[in-house]
Amino acid sequence: MPNPQALESLLPDYFDAVYAANVDPWNFAASPYEAAKYAATLAALPRAHYGNAFEAGCSIGVFTAQLARRCGALLAADVSSQALAAARERCAGLGNVRFEQRRLPAEFPAGPFDLILVSEVGYYFSLPDLRVFCRQVADGLTPGGQALLVHWTPLVHDYPLTGDEVHEAFRQETAGSLRLLREERAEKYRLDLFERV
Repeated sequence: MPNPQALESLLPDYFDAVYAANVDPWNFAASPYEAAKYAATLAALPRAHYGNAFEAGCSIGVFTAQLARRCGALLAADVSSQALAAARERCAGLGNVRFEQRRLPAEFPAGPFDLILVSEVGYYFSLPDLRVFCRQVADGLTPGGQALLVHWTPLVHDYPLTGDEVHEAFRQETAGSLRLLREERAEKYRLDLFERV
């Protein structure tokens, strides 16, 4: 088990190398596992529509295109310019989606948002950076706004944190400002839905 306090957040160069080797490195577009997880993620959202949403770590935009149907406006951000180029192409017909290259937590966008989606991104942070990010998410929500976390739970050796460590840190850092509405655990991922008090 890695020591998360001794590991740094993964840098943009890491993701540039990943996307240079494969435009869809995690097989988001064709994986039955990803398709089922996306369906469960959308089903976990209790509202039919969110006015203003933020997706942290949109990658190549496969889920972005699905989430956009539930949002009036959706800001989708990623650290990789290569991923964003693919996402923009995939979502070219969606006028309510805006893509921006951002390195989180340093470049967290100004809210407030009705929904913040943190899917498969939290374990790329160091623990100190994750704690900052958790507080930014909580502060970036409107009253009654929701944050949905979804993360792979098996250990990945080059990631600073595990999915479970991400969710536990989020619960600790946002206690008092967010309340847990829903928690689910599938075979290989975990889903937690929070709402700003």
